[in-house]
Amino acid sequence: MNRFPLSANIRSDDPRRIRWPLRGAGVPLWPLVALLGGLLIATGCTGSTPASSAQPTATPQVVRTSGKVMADGIVAPVLDASLSMPAGGIVQEVLVAEGDQVAAGQPLLRLHQWRQEAAVAQAEAGVARAQARLDELKAGPRAEEVEAAQAAVDAAAGQLEKVKAGAKAEDIAAAQAAVDVARANLQQVREGATQQQIIAATAELANAEAARRQAQAAYDRVAAEADIGRRPEALLLEQATNNLNAAKARLADLKRGARAGDVAASQAQIRQAQAQLDGPQVPPRAADLATAQAELRRAQAQLNLLQAGVRPETVRAAEADLASAQAALQEVRSALSETDLQAPFAGIVAEIAPVAGEQVGAGAAVGRLADLSAWQIETDDLTELDVVKVKVGTPASITFDALPGVELAGKVVQIKPIGAKKQGDMTYTVVIRPDRHEDRLYWNMTATVTIE
Repeated sequence: MNRFPLSANIRSDDPRRIRWPLRGAGVPLWPLVALLGGLLIATGCTGSTPASSAQPTATPQVVRTSGKVMADGIVAPVLDASLSMPAGGIVQEVLVAEGDQVAAGQPLLRLHQWRQEAAVAQAEAGVARAQARLDELKAGPRAEEVEAAQAAVDAAAGQLEKVKAGAKAEDIAAAQAAVDVARANLQQVREGATQQQIIAATAELANAEAARRQAQAAYDRVAAEADIGRRPEALLLEQATNNLNAAKARLADLKRGARAGDVAASQAQIRQAQAQLDGPQVPPRAADLATAQAELRRAQAQLNLLQAGVRPETVRAAEADLASAQAALQEVRSALSETDLQAPFAGIVAEIAPVAGEQVGAGAAVGRLADLSAWQIETDDLTELDVVKVKVGTPASITFDALPGVELAGKVVQIKPIGAKKQGDMTYTVVIRPDRHEDRLYWNMTATVTIE
């Protein structure tokens, strides 16, 4: 901090290095008075410098007296951090207030987490699926699967033997019986209905007519009723009428005799039965034998595959799939954790800017955290002429504008290696650490440091 307008980047014999004013820095005035008189005499003797040219210029405030360097600085915490969100989003809740003491890792601010939570659930399902697949491969086939494969091999072997052996006597007899039955059906179709079938159908028709008349008489007795449609007499009459029509159709069908379609169907049954009879009596065809052999080989290969177990390459591929799913889960969990802003160290919340419902961007500053249990004084007023004379560990004394009469001893703990242009001079930042803590100090209070 530069509180005074005079330059520090001047020679020791340059009149501009006088500090105006000293503001209670505790420096004796008589050296300055003597120095001023000498300068006036030197100016009068040369006569080369107008009075107006001796006016001071705006430069950093540093005073060198008796082997000491005085500079202005500010009070700052030893440890502080500007806080920002690694991910953008909408603030769900602010969990602390400015001035709160927080522990390291304590949540300070939380964004809405809908998308991240859904992504975590999906990734967890992917890991479970990959793990189940790997477990299945490592477990190998179940006993039931091996037994089923063995049964398929046995069935294929039996079919092959059956094809090789040809038809058995009982198979031929059964096929011959089927041919005889089909021929008998054809003969019956051609002959038509027997006299007994016609008599029975005629009697069935007479009974149906009698039942129809009886139902009609019962219906007629209640026909005048308003709810005749819902009465049981109406239902009985309808049923009797249907039975009568069915009996008439049955009798007419019997009297009509065999139709051409019935004869053709019976003839087709005979041909089918004859083919079944002729088939087992011929030697097996080469194609049938090859088909049975191929089916046996297929079933045996399936059994061998189950018994051999899973290939190592397949297991390694499943392990890689599981590792990939776990990495994806870790990634989305990291994204979820980035919706929480946590304290990087224990300290005081100096600033917290956002409010609930506000949109914050990734990387944008949202607050500041500091450890106020220890202070240091930072000054950026030391020029290149002064900083080369200061080393880490050099003793210093510190006074404060806000605390008259308080003087703390300290020492230089850091000299930042890079300088910066300030009011035309190259200045460097020096950090001084007091030897004891002063509870009455606040961040950014002004201080004056005197470095040996």
